[in-house]
Amino acid sequence: MKFEDIIYEKKGPVATITINREARYNAFTENTIEEMITAFRDCDEDASVGVVVLTGAGANFSTGGDVNMENEYTAATGRRICKRTLVLSTMMRNLAKPLIARVKGYAIGGGNELQILCDVTIASEEARFGQAGPKIGNVPIWYATQMLQGLVGEKKAREICMFCFQYSAQESCDMGMINKVVPEDQLDAEVEKWCQRALQMSPNSLRVAKVSLNYASDLLYGGVVHGIEMLYGLHGSDEFHEGTSAFLEKRKPDFNQFRK
Repeated sequence: MKFEDIIYEKKGPVATITINREARYNAFTENTIEEMITAFRDCDEDASVGVVVLTGAGANFSTGGDVNMENEYTAATGRRICKRTLVLSTMMRNLAKPLIARVKGYAIGGGNELQILCDVTIASEEARFGQAGPKIGNVPIWYATQMLQGLVGEKKAREICMFCFQYSAQESCDMGMINKVVPEDQLDAEVEKWCQRALQMSPNSLRVAKVSLNYASDLLYGGVVHGIEMLYGLHGSDEFHEGTSAFLEKRKPDFNQFRK
């Protein structure tokens, strides 16, 4: 399989999917999403794969959807791309193997939602986490608004999704948004340790445990679908484009004009 936006490697029973758009902070495009879907499908269908690692190339995990792509959104293109992200998240959650997020640098916006969708997250000390939706006229309805309450509590989830602060790796671990923090030079060794731990477990027991653990949050799927449908009305609007244009132009957005 040949890919443009990701690197997909299998070393024995460990498969690694790396978002490979380092110059764009590993922000993903529609093509990146399609390639990740293909890689996750192969992970799921390859019986020799026992554990999967999701990471980003270079210094960062992912900053979510590429704002250059989002700035070109109409309601129709937004709907199409959101539908593809829904396929990706469904594959990640239904992957019959442990899925580990290996995080360096920024895991912001959709990048933070990607790590939320993984079973566990291991981060280096300098990693940063958070949502960015309302800062750019968007909303983190791709499981952040649905799952964060269960991870960090209702009040903290509202803080993260509505006020868009960023959090250190240790703060994120302390609140329950990630699992483990290690010095950067120990990150690969720690991820490998967790991979090997997973491979010591009964694979079918892990599969059943994951399905069972997913039960409550599977009921949130409708909330994601409803959120996507509501978001279409924002995609392509003047308010949405003010947010994305301001980000690209490195200025503060003028959202006050939309409060009239």
